[in-house]
Amino acid sequence: MSEVHAKGEQPEYLAWIGSAGAYDDRYKKVSRAFIKVLTHLKVSYAVLGIEEASSGDVARRSGNEMLFQMQAMTNIEILNGYGVKKILTCDPHAYNTFKNEYPDFGGHYEVWHHTQFLQKMIRENTLQLNSQVFKDQVMTFHDPCYLGRGNDEYQAPRDVLEATPARIKEMPRNKSFALCCGAGGGQMFKEAEKGDKEVFLERTEEALDTGAEIVVTACPYCMVMMTDGLKYKDREHDIRNLDIAEIIEQSLEL
Repeated sequence: MSEVHAKGEQPEYLAWIGSAGAYDDRYKKVSRAFIKVLTHLKVSYAVLGIEEASSGDVARRSGNEMLFQMQAMTNIEILNGYGVKKILTCDPHAYNTFKNEYPDFGGHYEVWHHTQFLQKMIRENTLQLNSQVFKDQVMTFHDPCYLGRGNDEYQAPRDVLEATPARIKEMPRNKSFALCCGAGGGQMFKEAEKGDKEVFLERTEEALDTGAEIVVTACPYCMVMMTDGLKYKDREHDIRNLDIAEIIEQSLEL
């Protein structure tokens, strides 16, 4: 970001990569895919690079309010210092934190989840997709809690998927009734709660029951849990788990 400003440029969007997008080997591929889409669309964007820290979501969900506030105020100082007005992110947890929690500390931004941004590009006819990629393949979409129930966004990811030639088959529990992947609220970093069945396995079974060839996610935590579920069910070799950003990147009309 500092290099961009050194050139006297003010990008329209800040692309927030997030901890998973920067450090998790699987989700790095999602980050790269979305950046390729932004570059293809000639979107004016920049990243913070080494100046980017955690949004603080996990700290707050885990009960460490002081750490969250320290991270939030530090991030806001950096963002405001660069004059950031619009933020793009693939992480619904960061999206929720920036949109709903940072305003309490002076951080006021126009925040877009990548599915919302892709929906906008498709509606404006800016994003052209190859009509043969994913043709007739069956997909099912798993709703991220922090995008869906947390922010009432169910249509954007579905609009994006429906712009592909794939066949979309919903799980019985979807949208506001969707089952959590089991990783939210800091659960990603601790042992599962005691119960009859681990949540991610139950959700994976629901996805498999649709007969889908591709389980589509739009959250780094959901991707980890659904991928693990496919491995537990010994289905990772014939069922793919792809983020919406990867589906669009593979479908670009070049």
